[in-house]
Amino acid sequence: MWVTAGVVGVGFLVALEIAARGYGMPGPITNQAREVMFPPKSGFLLYAGMALMMVVLTWRQRLIALGAAIGIDVTVLLVRWVAGVKVTEGHPFGNGALCVVLACAVIALTRRTGRERVLLLKGVGLALLLVAGRKTGDAWLLITSKTRPTVLDPYVAIADHALGSPSWLVGRIVRATGPVGAHILDYVYVQLAVAAVVAALYQLRHVSTERRFPRHHLVRTFLTIGLLGPGIYMIFPVVGPIFAYGADGGPWATAHIWPETAPPLVAPHPIPFDGITPRNCMPSLHTAWATAIFIHTRKGPRLLRYAGTFWLIATLGATLGFGYHYGVDLVAGVVFTLTIETALRAQARGWDRSGTRLVAYGTAVFAALLASYRYLPLEMAQRPWIAGPLLILAMLSVIYAYIRTTRAWDQKPLSASQPEPQPELV
Repeated sequence: MWVTAGVVGVGFLVALEIAARGYGMPGPITNQAREVMFPPKSGFLLYAGMALMMVVLTWRQRLIALGAAIGIDVTVLLVRWVAGVKVTEGHPFGNGALCVVLACAVIALTRRTGRERVLLLKGVGLALLLVAGRKTGDAWLLITSKTRPTVLDPYVAIADHALGSPSWLVGRIVRATGPVGAHILDYVYVQLAVAAVVAALYQLRHVSTERRFPRHHLVRTFLTIGLLGPGIYMIFPVVGPIFAYGADGGPWATAHIWPETAPPLVAPHPIPFDGITPRNCMPSLHTAWATAIFIHTRKGPRLLRYAGTFWLIATLGATLGFGYHYGVDLVAGVVFTLTIETALRAQARGWDRSGTRLVAYGTAVFAALLASYRYLPLEMAQRPWIAGPLLILAMLSVIYAYIRTTRAWDQKPLSASQPEPQPELV
């Protein structure tokens, strides 16, 4: 399975590299390779990836790896300082973390054998998947902007009237909080992957002693969301209220009314948009990832549970308050996450009727939400007292079904095959 996943992953990255090159931009492989020496886009993410890899190492090995990463970063900083090179984009650190991860891959292939080699390669794979996922996402966003010349924002904005146009309301609230509130929300929004790594490190804390990974953990859900989500972007391209109805959209915006005035109730139609802005709103993957963090921190200590709750609430506030998403995007994002989480948990424990039923139900609800946003937005906006509660009830029904199913799974753990009692010699 790991070999198949690796081959598929490499093929996917090569395909994205070719597609990005076709549009005159470097792809995910090139961008990741540059970060061995050039300033990385996110040094925090590279160190978070290295932290994921270190769950398979002993404490002594972790200290050596961390010291080597910091030493490389300090050396690179000194070389840049002596050469007079100023970092204008990205972070001045993080190269050391990536170099250590790559060095561990070499060590696994040349100095390890058997299960120890496989375990170390799995740790390296998790780290590289996390950092490559960011580059893959950037390439996907480029492709959405180039291949989808029209967007469906008018449909989503009209459908959002059923929920009271929450992006406009929260946008005014965030503006009223001033720069302090905006900076806090922006930090939460940008460092979502780092928060996921913190939660994952707690789940994977016993890997170094047990010498195996748990059947299911947050990283699996996080990466699957990032893999499947951009496909929905291609089907339902939306740029967000701050671009379609705000000043950030420039001449392509239908009007500069966000967040002061919600769009009028008129029959929607696709609108052309520039070839730069990503069509990355439907569903809200930030909401999906924050929901996954919230789910996976429920069994942690109190501080971790509080952190997971805070990150979810703050992410919802940022996605709406910065005008990146409509309210209906968030509803779709929650359903999207719970469906994926159920499928991964069912795959890890063995499929049964309850898992299959819930995945099918979540998929049907998600498809119904997208269809209603596309084909019934005006009817939803004209009858908000019916459509709004129905949207929330649809989401709550998936949440309830997920809680009920997973609680039953937790009360009935995987049955290990027990040997039949054998007569003993007396």
